[in-house]
Amino acid sequence: MLEVMIAAALAGGRAIRAVVEAGDTAVRTKADASPVTAADEAADAAIAAVLARDAPGIPIVSEESAGERAPAQRGRFFLVDPLDGTKEFVAGSGEYTVNIALVEDGRAVAGVIHTPALGLVCVGARGEGAREADVLDGAPAAWRPIRARPVPASDRIAVASRRHAGPETEACLERLGAQTRISRGSSLKFCLLAAGEADVYPRLSPTMEWDTAAGQAILEAAGGRVERLDGTPLSYGGPWGEGTRPWGNPHFIAWGAPSGAA
Repeated sequence: MLEVMIAAALAGGRAIRAVVEAGDTAVRTKADASPVTAADEAADAAIAAVLARDAPGIPIVSEESAGERAPAQRGRFFLVDPLDGTKEFVAGSGEYTVNIALVEDGRAVAGVIHTPALGLVCVGARGEGAREADVLDGAPAAWRPIRARPVPASDRIAVASRRHAGPETEACLERLGAQTRISRGSSLKFCLLAAGEADVYPRLSPTMEWDTAAGQAILEAAGGRVERLDGTPLSYGGPWGEGTRPWGNPHFIAWGAPSGAA
């Protein structure tokens, strides 16, 4: 299944690059006031085609084709963000990703994050570990295993959102003992934790389940964890409590490996 997800993510990346090369980067505003471009829609169609062909029968919940209108899901389903970091894409930073997760009974068990502009792909699955590769000629080159590093007691390296950090996040970083901060867009933050390049990522502003599922699967496969502020893991697919935004995440903190982990 992970190979199918990798193929789908790479197809999404090619669709995004084709839109870039065509110069079609105009931004529209969706009903929820978030931005969308032709690249989001092209990637969504490309990903759906691969998943429907190679993993028929598994439901697909995508930000672009269903979003918050999608009903709660039980059992097994794909959770997709065809272009995570649309603001980064529009700004030309290259820090946007294609996110595909496989969810089983509310837990993200496998994930793929592809960064088309940087030519990288990061994957992980429960029981299989995590790995990354450069993308050359449209395919992953040699895979490199990655592992979250044990979180030190002090002098921690934090990764934070480039565009969504605020005073509450800054105060949290201070409480967490983060002496160094790296700013990244999109789900690349999870990849840095999974590769042992950072220790903690607090997110105290809104995110959606398709923003985090692939990253959580990869980070947990690499030995890290993603927790609500009460210490319980994020879950996916609902049901959601009354007054809670469908497919919305609570605030969370993502961590590297526990101190003392091998």
